[in-house]
Amino acid sequence: MTEALDVVEFLLTARVYDRHQDLDENDLPPAHRSALWGDDGVPRPPQTTEDATREATGVDNPWDAVSGLMFTDRDAFAGNVSLVDDDMAIDWYVERADADRVRDNPVLAFVFGDEFGVDYEAARDANRSVQADPQWIDGLLEEYFDEDDEEMLDLVEVRSPAEIEVTLDDIVLTEEQEEEMSKVAKAIEHRDYLATIGLSEIGKLLFVGPPGTGKTSTARGLAHQLDLPFVEVKLSMITSQYLGETAKNVEKVFEVAKRLSPCILFMDEFDFVATTRTGDEHNAIKRAVNTLLKSIDEVSLVNDDVLLIGATNHPDELDAAAWRRFDEILSFPRPDEQMRADIISLVTSEVDVADFEPAEIAAETDGLTGSDLRLVLREAVLDALVEDRTELTQDDLMAAIEDFEDRDHLRNLDTLEDALDEDHDGHDHADHDHPTPE
Repeated sequence: MTEALDVVEFLLTARVYDRHQDLDENDLPPAHRSALWGDDGVPRPPQTTEDATREATGVDNPWDAVSGLMFTDRDAFAGNVSLVDDDMAIDWYVERADADRVRDNPVLAFVFGDEFGVDYEAARDANRSVQADPQWIDGLLEEYFDEDDEEMLDLVEVRSPAEIEVTLDDIVLTEEQEEEMSKVAKAIEHRDYLATIGLSEIGKLLFVGPPGTGKTSTARGLAHQLDLPFVEVKLSMITSQYLGETAKNVEKVFEVAKRLSPCILFMDEFDFVATTRTGDEHNAIKRAVNTLLKSIDEVSLVNDDVLLIGATNHPDELDAAAWRRFDEILSFPRPDEQMRADIISLVTSEVDVADFEPAEIAAETDGLTGSDLRLVLREAVLDALVEDRTELTQDDLMAAIEDFEDRDHLRNLDTLEDALDEDHDGHDHADHDHPTPE
């Protein structure tokens, strides 16, 4: 029955959307919107093909789900599924739906809201906006970038919010980090006000901390929460072998962000600035760095709708010229014991663990990052699968910690020769401690 309800809801949504011109794409549930999207948005009337119905509902055989209903029909030649009696479809749906289902569908809240006690405006506000969809971002890329601009897009990776799987709820943040995310969200919400009071130098953050502490994930999670396109660039990747091209690449990156605004521009490996501002680097590279710093000065959340986030693993290498470009420096330290317990609880939330004691694991993982703890879980899961088990035990996790620390130690050795020497030394010690009887 649930599959039939999902299919009928999709067909009703398309019918209501077609007949009420006041509704737009932001009223459609994201899954419906994606399935109905045409060359230029969602057309009227929407095309409820079997493929579109399958994509929107996740029902493998949508016609089989509703073929027994008197108010549905199928055009096998055109591949469409449709309603043949709207009144019967409405009565059938209203009898079986609930308020939560209608609340998640602003189109149907528009017509059925009163019957279910659902406010249409609230449902629309809670619905993910069309600007977060991959189709919308793809349309912007086609509109704003022609063939001559392709090299510009090659320098960055553009993700729509809907394509970002990580959310801020998937990350254990410090209190300081949570507060800053809230401030950023409010700054974006009230950027018109900030412009009127002349506070334009805002919205440039620098994330600093060791690898694996969540800098990139937090930036992506923020884009997901705020429904903003995410433009990511690793600064080391825009360095050109051709002198003079790197400065142009820097300018192109900022041009992409401004054309796609409002968006988040995430610049990883910001210590690139430090390595090229010191020493006897070629003047062309120094010009590129100066271009970068100048471009940061000229971009603004308030004026350009671009939130700039830089990230570095080596803050000690940055000079004052780099530091002062940012209005907020946010630290991403290695997690303390309580954070590690929270992280291990989060990453195991979908896994059955017998006798689970996250505090015990946290106490044994001093120095490990969130990324490291995910690798520990991966090792424990794979070891259990070798034994044909899908339920983990606390011992599985503790053993995985020991294995991880052994591999991490080997990874930190400078050469294979060091590892072999250490192994040889170990054998020497063993022979010394336990001499062979004569």
